[in-house]
Amino acid sequence: MAESTATSGSTAPSTKLKRTVGVTLLFFFIVGDTLGAGIYTLVGTMAEDVGGMLWLPLTIALVVALLTAGTYAEMITKYPMAGGASRYVQKAFDKPYLTFVIGFLMLSSGITTAALLANAFAGDYLSTLIDVPAAPVTIVFLLLLVAINLRGVRESLSANVVMTCIEVSGLVMVIVVAAIVFGSGAGDPTRILTPSPDQPLLVGAFSASVVAFFSFLGFEAAANMAEEVKEPSKAYPRALFGAICTAGVVYLLIALGAAIVVDPATMANSSGPLLEVITASGLPIPEWLFSLIALVAIANGALLFMVMASRATYGLAEQNLLPSFFGQVAPTRRTPWVAIVAVGAATIGMSFVGNIGQLADTTVLLLLFVFIATNVSCIVLKKDDVGHEHFSVPIVVPIIAILASIVLLTQQTADIWLLGGGYLVVGTILFLIARYSRRRLDAGADQPAG
Repeated sequence: MAESTATSGSTAPSTKLKRTVGVTLLFFFIVGDTLGAGIYTLVGTMAEDVGGMLWLPLTIALVVALLTAGTYAEMITKYPMAGGASRYVQKAFDKPYLTFVIGFLMLSSGITTAALLANAFAGDYLSTLIDVPAAPVTIVFLLLLVAINLRGVRESLSANVVMTCIEVSGLVMVIVVAAIVFGSGAGDPTRILTPSPDQPLLVGAFSASVVAFFSFLGFEAAANMAEEVKEPSKAYPRALFGAICTAGVVYLLIALGAAIVVDPATMANSSGPLLEVITASGLPIPEWLFSLIALVAIANGALLFMVMASRATYGLAEQNLLPSFFGQVAPTRRTPWVAIVAVGAATIGMSFVGNIGQLADTTVLLLLFVFIATNVSCIVLKKDDVGHEHFSVPIVVPIIAILASIVLLTQQTADIWLLGGGYLVVGTILFLIARYSRRRLDAGADQPAG
């Protein structure tokens, strides 16, 4: 699909940060971001649309993810600086509002994803441990994450590696359990070719592919490490494609195994679908153990997305694209406390706006526009000579990625577009407030002292 292109000059531009991250560390970082908590909760949502053919929407989503990853590989290695999609858009178009919109959609996707995971945390996985009402659990859970975030980013991320290992162990457990069940002659392998009886296969497959695409999100966050990667032109393509393919294999094995072990209708009615696999297997694995692993995975994902969203909010304020009060920093902990509190409040609000499937679709809607903007920027900047070696994809790759993203956008329902439009309206108002405030400050500075 893609090939490396060398141009004359140095292998990477200079940076203030130290380039210490190699291919292996970058690979595990992207795998950790991509193999997230979404698969623990969204298998059931896909089962509603495609029955036991869970592998089909995941395959469609994998292809779209690889196409967009090709564009990101070119953009990251061509402009190996932190900032991601908003930086590429700024480079291609130099329009502050467009740059703001892409940045705001990114942080909004973090808020929506954290809200989704908060709902999942309060669902069936927790109910195996303790029977409490979901709404209070959601609020308390998010307030705890806000408190951790306020304490500091080091405290927020120090346990990330351990928690990522725990969540991956849960996915491996599901695959092994399904293999044991299949090997013993139990389960029903014919389910993997049995679509949902409620709608045509292709309609269900494309509808479910929107949710499936959510499970591959996370690779775009690797753009923010661009200034700390050694030989980015070589490291990024290898790590990026390797991580996405690894996630694809894991997801497809889970999809096949889950359909064989559990009736898709059972998964569709559960907010803890992978727990259904453990339960139906009949193996002596305590439900509470797997539920605990799933809860750790969900909490880890929610915390990371809230950290990302709060830092993105702070960053936009620092660029004068959001009102300046979002850039206030706590005097002792040096954390962006206003941004953290604002993101926490917005996440709590969003957790009551939609269910898990609707919030996943909203996240995908927001990020599809980010990906389209990145692909368009890639086309616009194709002839930009940056003077150093970088990865390059044929121009047809971003074109196909744009078309694929548009196809996924057509699968979104009116209520999801309404939620996405609500984010855009709020963001535009905040942008205009920031611009007005900046103009008043500039006008005051230009006036002579009285």
